[in-house]
Amino acid sequence: MALSHAASRSNLLKPLVSGFSYSSSLRRSISSAADNSSSLTIETSVPFTAHKCDEPSRSVETNPKELLGFFRDMALMRRMEIAADSLYKAKLIRGFCHLYDGQEAVAVGMEAAITKKDAIITAYRDHCTFLGRGGTLLEIFAELMGRQAGCSRGKGGSMHFYKKDACFYGGHGIVGAQVPLGCGVAFAQKYSKDETVTFALYGDGAANQGQLFEALNISALWDLPVILVCENNHYGMGTAEWRAAKSPAYYKRGDYVPGLKVDGMDALAVKQACKFAKEHALKNGPIILEMDTYRYHGHSMSDPGSTYRTRDEISGVRQERDPIERIRKLIISYDLATEKELKDIEKEVRKEVDEAIAQAKENPLPDPSELFTNVYVKGFGTESFGADRKELRAVLP
Repeated sequence: MALSHAASRSNLLKPLVSGFSYSSSLRRSISSAADNSSSLTIETSVPFTAHKCDEPSRSVETNPKELLGFFRDMALMRRMEIAADSLYKAKLIRGFCHLYDGQEAVAVGMEAAITKKDAIITAYRDHCTFLGRGGTLLEIFAELMGRQAGCSRGKGGSMHFYKKDACFYGGHGIVGAQVPLGCGVAFAQKYSKDETVTFALYGDGAANQGQLFEALNISALWDLPVILVCENNHYGMGTAEWRAAKSPAYYKRGDYVPGLKVDGMDALAVKQACKFAKEHALKNGPIILEMDTYRYHGHSMSDPGSTYRTRDEISGVRQERDPIERIRKLIISYDLATEKELKDIEKEVRKEVDEAIAQAKENPLPDPSELFTNVYVKGFGTESFGADRKELRAVLP
C-alpha cells in the first residue's frame, strides 16, 4: 500500500533550500582546501522545530576540511551498503541485514558534534554508525560474512556490531530494547561525573514501545545525560508512520521532555542539533531529537521496499533531498573541489570497499570452540555435559 497522505508525501520531498551564498574569497582547490581551516557559515536546509526549548541557530560553522570529510565519509558508507546488498544476494551474507543508505547524514553529523568518549547505542541498522565510530571496513565485511576478523568475532552478524573502545554499545535486534540500555549508560556517565553523554538511537517503528517511555521517565527524574534520537525514516518495516502513530510528531512525544525536529538529510543540521543536545543534556537532562530522514532500501534485505511506497516517491527523495548530493553542491559552489575531483574520491572509495571485501573473504570462519566463549564472565564458567549428564563435553571459559 503506497503512502497516500498528500501532506506526508510533500514533507518527504521537501526540496533543499539554498542556505549558502557564493564568495570569491572562499574559492579553493581541493589540495589546499583539505588542510584549510578557514571558517564557513552555512545555513541549514530547513528551520529546526522545537518543543519546550529554544531552537539552535540555523547558521552552522564549518570549514572546507569538514565538508570534504563529510562527502568522503558518506560516499564510503553509501558504497559499503550497496556492496553489502550484492554480497547478500550472492549468499555471502546470511540472516538479517538492514541497510542505511539514505540516512548517512545522521551518522556523520552526529560524530562531528561529539567525541569518542560520548556513547552511542542503536538498533540493528548499525553498519554506518560503527564505521563513524572508527570501525574498519574489514571488521564490517568480516562480521557480515561471519569471519574471525569481524568486530564481534564473526558471531554477531549484521545486527550486533560493537566497539567498546569507542563507546559504541551495539547493534540490538530487539525493537526499542537499546533505549533503556542507553539510559543505563547515561546513568553510569552521571555517576562517574565524566561530562559525557549517550545518544540512544531508535526508529519511528520503535517510537511506540512502552519501555522507551519508562526509560525516559526515570531519565528525566534523575536528569540523566541522554539524548534519544528517533531516526524517522517514515516507515516501520512496511507501515507508514501515519498508520502506526496517532501523533507522529516524535520530537514532542516526551511531553515533559524537550525535543527538536531536525532535517536528518542535512549533515550540517544534524551536527548543529547534536551539539545543542549534548550541551542541553549535560545541564538539564534528557532531550529528544527527531531526525527526518529516509531509507532507500527496504526495511531489510527480505523487503523489496516498493510494495508500500511508490518508486516515484523514492526517486523523488533521491533527487530533492539526498544527503551526499547536498554536500556535493556545497563543495562545488564554494569551489572547494571540482566535479572530477569528487568523482575521483568516489572511485577511491569503491576501491577501498572492494579491497576490504577481498580481505574479508579470505578470513577464516570462527573456530567451533567460539560457540562457548563470551557467554559467562571470565572465571565464572561452567561445565557442559551431554544429554544424560554423564559425559563432560566441555568446560566453558
